[in-house]
Amino acid sequence: MTIQQAQQQVDQWIQTIGVKYFSELTNLGILMEEVGELSRLLVRQYGEQSYKESDKHKELADEMADVLWVLICLANQTGVNLTDALAKNFEKKSARDAIRHQQNPKLKK
Repeated sequence: MTIQQAQQQVDQWIQTIGVKYFSELTNLGILMEEVGELSRLLVRQYGEQSYKESDKHKELADEMADVLWVLICLANQTGVNLTDALAKNFEKKSARDAIRHQQNPKLKK
């Protein structure tokens, strides 16, 4: 699935099953909640925190998909084409960071 297809499928789902988009500010709050859930799981899986019973059956991929879903909703609501935005972001980072990371002693192997 391409990013464009994902944007279209999320929109189709919202229009048919989800009834309508939540407001942009509500979706921003939901995005923060979902990022928090992803963070909680990553901290337990890769950090020093132990799992709580409620976290034991959660999947990293599902939490990432939740974040992506809400981000796609926000993009759809605000008229952002994520395919174009990502391509422009690659261009920006490539121009800005062409040698910066290679010269960073913290990243030396």
